[in-house]
Amino acid sequence: MTALRSALYNFVFYFSTLIYMIVLLPFFSIGKRINAWWVPRFWARSNMWFLKIICGTKHEVSGFENMPEGGYILAPKHQSAWDTFAFVPWWPDPVYILKRELKWIPLFGWFLVRMKMIGIDRGSRETAVKSINKGATEAIKDGRQIVIYPEGTRRPPGAKPAYKAGIYHLYENLKVPVVPIAHVAGLFWPRRKFLRYPGTIKVEILKPIPPGLSRAEFMDALISSTEGACDRLLLEVYEGPNPPPFPPVAQARIDELKKNAV
Repeated sequence: MTALRSALYNFVFYFSTLIYMIVLLPFFSIGKRINAWWVPRFWARSNMWFLKIICGTKHEVSGFENMPEGGYILAPKHQSAWDTFAFVPWWPDPVYILKRELKWIPLFGWFLVRMKMIGIDRGSRETAVKSINKGATEAIKDGRQIVIYPEGTRRPPGAKPAYKAGIYHLYENLKVPVVPIAHVAGLFWPRRKFLRYPGTIKVEILKPIPPGLSRAEFMDALISSTEGACDRLLLEVYEGPNPPPFPPVAQARIDELKKNAV
């Protein structure tokens, strides 16, 4: 039954995305850019609704009081395709840092260009850094929220932290708070798999890390707060009713946490 529901949801997700891009493009293209956010927000909310109705996968978000005013950096845990779109409705005017090739995709890429997302050339570190700094500086001046995944790529739940230095350079350059975001969405929407498991994806918006910390202080604060919250959420799901199947790396982390608690 899980496989059947997952297959149905995946079809609905991609088909509805195509339809939305075609039908809503005229509405998205006219008027002020900030007003065009209703289109991707509607798309994100509808796909989360489909996920709930078809697969029984819900979500709960806490910690909205930790969001500062104006421009700042958002640092979500990256485990799943879910966390690439589920956050869109929650921020006033987010800007994602992504590979520039995504902007070349017909229809989808047009949406990214319209919302002034920051595209980078991953083949050239120097060019990528310049693009990020320029785009991020302009975004912060406009009071936008910059979304960057500190580990760069999707990591399975329970995996050892692999945080990159890029987020510190951005933090140091922009001198704004960084808001970590913890979740274990990868348990319910696993990476590189089509299965979608029922349950509740809990998301925690953590307290912002203030500007001005050294690299060691910043990275320690980011990793400890994010990973500590993720470990707690991992245990909550494991000990809760009807948990989804835990991949080996997540089960190993659970065993380690339970052993350390003794």
